[in-house]
Amino acid sequence: MGARLSRQAIIDAARDLLAAEGIDAVSLRRVAGALGVTAPALYAHVTDKRDLLQGVADQEGRRVIERIRSIPATDPLTLIRARSLAYVDYAKENPALFKAIFMVRPELTAEPQDAQAVVTMATEAFQVGAAPVFELARAGLLGRVDPHLAALAIWTATHGVATVILAGPEFDPELERSLVETVIDAVIAGLTGRRPQAGPGGRPKEGGSGDHAPEAGP
Repeated sequence: MGARLSRQAIIDAARDLLAAEGIDAVSLRRVAGALGVTAPALYAHVTDKRDLLQGVADQEGRRVIERIRSIPATDPLTLIRARSLAYVDYAKENPALFKAIFMVRPELTAEPQDAQAVVTMATEAFQVGAAPVFELARAGLLGRVDPHLAALAIWTATHGVATVILAGPEFDPELERSLVETVIDAVIAGLTGRRPQAGPGGRPKEGGSGDHAPEAGP
């Protein structure tokens, strides 16, 4: 394996170890063992454990962005819902990775070697998620709500319910899905006065702007 050793191979091995056993299991020694080399051989490609974990975080962040971006464009309400559900689905499919990367671990945030790259990825992720929210604003469907604030509110609700699913009590699968959809639909309806349309099983349907939600009382 030594002749084919690369930063990408090291990051992939670390990702596999983190996904299987959690962040505490990741060490340069364990990763080197998985690759069939000694730990010193890794230093030609990574500087330390923090650099290694940041490489995993950067790669997973890119995967989440591409996963969200790949969802076919529909009307803005349906797209917001679909992207929010995709984020929660990623968390459920990759619980150890999500906890380590998206629930803010000190190992991944202390003294990043390329702080600008981290900021750029975070900005891109927000822009991808916020794009349909700004479409709603341009269409006059957000009322007086600031679109930046609305996008943050939707992300907060989506990230929050994903966190509860992973860290909270174990739910029955049907109740869990209902909880996720209720939280996402409620925040969208609260901001827009409309509910996004959903197909069988709660999945979004193509097209349509959704039903009007009941107006809030005084």
